[in-house]
Amino acid sequence: MGGLAESYGLRQGIRYRKPIKDALETVLRIDPAFAEGSADRALGRWYFKVPGLFGGSRKEAEAHLRASLAYNPNSTASHFFLAELMLEGGRKAEARSELQKVIDAPSNPGWAPEDRDFKQKAARLLQERR
Repeated sequence: MGGLAESYGLRQGIRYRKPIKDALETVLRIDPAFAEGSADRALGRWYFKVPGLFGGSRKEAEAHLRASLAYNPNSTASHFFLAELMLEGGRKAEARSELQKVIDAPSNPGWAPEDRDFKQKAARLLQERR
């Protein structure tokens, strides 16, 4: 649902913000470790992408993304999303460190296509940000 909302763009996607957040918070209450902390990772993305006027928060985004790393410290998605958050906040050195963690992370057989995609995106961002 989150990916679909993102693909619609901000104007259309913002309509889905409450059901997405509610579903992710339900997962966190039931099993925060589900799918290697995916609910925290997705909530981190939610707080990052949703404008502050509608509930978004850079502080909450970072807290949830870091919480997701407790379940999978090598999550390419979590490190990549943290890097994006840091880049937008002007924290370039920290962002580069997160991008390098994406590249250096061992591939997870259960997330191989996603890992490959995040590694390619991280390498491109590092190259562009030199």
